[in-house]
Amino acid sequence: MTNNIEATANETSSEGMDLFGRYLSVWVALAIVAGVALGQLAPSVPEALSRFEYAQVSIPIAILIWAMIFPMMAQIDFSAVVGVRKEPKGLAITTVVNWLVKPFTMFAIAWFFLMVVFKPFIAPDLASEYLAGAILLGAAPCTAMVFVWSYLTKGDAAYTLVQVSLNDIIMLFAFAPIVVLLLGISDIQVPWDTVILSVVLYIVIPLTAGYLTRRVLIARHGSQWYDDVFLKRLGPVTPAALIITLVLLFAFQGEVILENPLHIALIAVPLIIQTVFIFFLAYGWARLWKVRHCIAAPGAMIGASNFFELAVAAAIALFGLQSGAALATVVGVLVEVPLMLALVRIANTTRDHFPK
Repeated sequence: MTNNIEATANETSSEGMDLFGRYLSVWVALAIVAGVALGQLAPSVPEALSRFEYAQVSIPIAILIWAMIFPMMAQIDFSAVVGVRKEPKGLAITTVVNWLVKPFTMFAIAWFFLMVVFKPFIAPDLASEYLAGAILLGAAPCTAMVFVWSYLTKGDAAYTLVQVSLNDIIMLFAFAPIVVLLLGISDIQVPWDTVILSVVLYIVIPLTAGYLTRRVLIARHGSQWYDDVFLKRLGPVTPAALIITLVLLFAFQGEVILENPLHIALIAVPLIIQTVFIFFLAYGWARLWKVRHCIAAPGAMIGASNFFELAVAAAIALFGLQSGAALATVVGVLVEVPLMLALVRIANTTRDHFPK
């Protein structure tokens, strides 16, 4: 079982990185250009799509977001959580950093830069929206791309699967309270029912659908068919849905970007600092605890990177397509891949500092 998990995770990671993940920042940049152009040259398109709403939720965007998240949830084997008994130090580091440190340092770092350092350049209301987007990123540790980072650092794929599975279970219960708490501290009032609706729509439903799909299809066709056929067919859905979502998002954000192009760089600063800080915190802790490199490196990557699909979805659901919060989460997508690849290189060059 473990060998199958490891082979599948490694194969999926390497292929995903070759086809899409390696150039994710390029695709996001192209989506920005395409979206802004669409909003300026054909404003009737986003205007028409904005009419399809229910309870302030954009139905087209909701469908695209489900298409982004479901394939990742369908990969998770929650039976792997029983592996927590294996090398618990790595799991403890990941869990503490993800849920007791990362959301709060993201808030502190983003607040300092967006509300204090960059105050002369960003209007207060807009800065608050950017801060909200950063909070949503900080409350959503990475789920899918971790398998890519694990593969590139020669991580233990089976153990990474355990970390990701436990992370998703915690996310079900911790995401909403953390988001509400930090938004409240920031004087950004969001009703509890709105946050809970977002969690149900973009975590509970895709997670349940992925779990049931996995169980039913494996029971009918076997795990090898599920991994080698079904997941491979499902693979292109996430990147396609992500790019379409970003194009629509930037079609609505066009005016803001054209009027404030500097804001993209300003938002990126605290996100980059937070990513590097969390990586070295978890990585350094793992070294002090003498955790093996194949567990330490992927564990540090989980906290450093973000479940940006969920963050984008929550920002749109809570604040709208045209909000600064939605723009901030997309900047997170833009900077994440090149930054994480740099951290992968650091992890690989320091491999000898850890037990084998």
